Amino acid sequence: MERFIDAAPGVRLWTEGRGATDASPLLLIMGAQAPGLGWPDELVDMLTSRHRVIRYDHRDTGRSTWTFDQRPYPLSQLAEDALTVLDGLDIERAHIVGMSLGGMLTQLLIADHPNRLLSATLIGTSALSAVPYVQPDGTPIPPEELPGIAPRLLEMWSRPVEDLGLEAELERRVEHWRILGGHQLPFDAEYARALELKVIEHTGHYATSTAHARADASNLNRTEQLAQTTVPTLVISAPAEPVFPPPHPHHLAQAIQGARIIEIPGMGHALPREVHTPLAAAILDHTKR
Repeated sequence: MERFIDAAPGVRLWTEGRGATDASPLLLIMGAQAPGLGWPDELVDMLTSRHRVIRYDHRDTGRSTWTFDQRPYPLSQLAEDALTVLDGLDIERAHIVGMSLGGMLTQLLIADHPNRLLSATLIGTSALSAVPYVQPDGTPIPPEELPGIAPRLLEMWSRPVEDLGLEAELERRVEHWRILGGHQLPFDAEYARALELKVIEHTGHYATSTAHARADASNLNRTEQLAQTTVPTLVISAPAEPVFPPPHPHHLAQAIQGARIIEIPGMGHALPREVHTPLAAAILDHTKR
């Protein structure tokens, strides 16, 4: 069921719920510039075996209101929007799964609103913590010295997005997914194209927003709160991750008190068919605990 929820005067958020309405709620938070349809239908449907699954469009994505140029907001506002979605659906507490920027927003919720979470699952993200990563041999590495984004991806992100028509935009997005997917699983260009075409049809246009890249990203450090949390947290480790490569997931698991970590073989910074079954199994096992 689709619904729009008012987040602020003149700002509406598109939401969709799947699964039994009386099942335990699970909120999916997608990454930067990505609407809720970035969570593939097949994966969402797997999670409905136990949950009422909610996905939604961030501000400046999909069918939600695009207003950043008129009314800029900090990235932390997107975490508050997640709470607005829960409030609008009369959900007091939920399991929350966040990917990429969504994983950072989930950490803000763990730190600032732990009473609203039943559990948290973090995918393809980095720790909002200044705690060093301690290697197996005991050597500490400051967070700023952990491996960075793959050069090929940085080069693509540095190029301005030009409006060369729908087909050219689809080709650009498919190539983006090829790089994000990493190098360990076969890449299905037709699957990526179909996903992006669905996103474009859902949005109503193929413009690319840069709002989240321009939003104020200061004051996100939550070192102490994450180190003291009691929210059950699962960290997904993706060995082919090009944005936050290992050992970022292990650093996350060290920074968040009590966090568990599980690796999804071959996974990168994407959600191709090959990872749906093991990823859903890991999430469902975690929420069942």
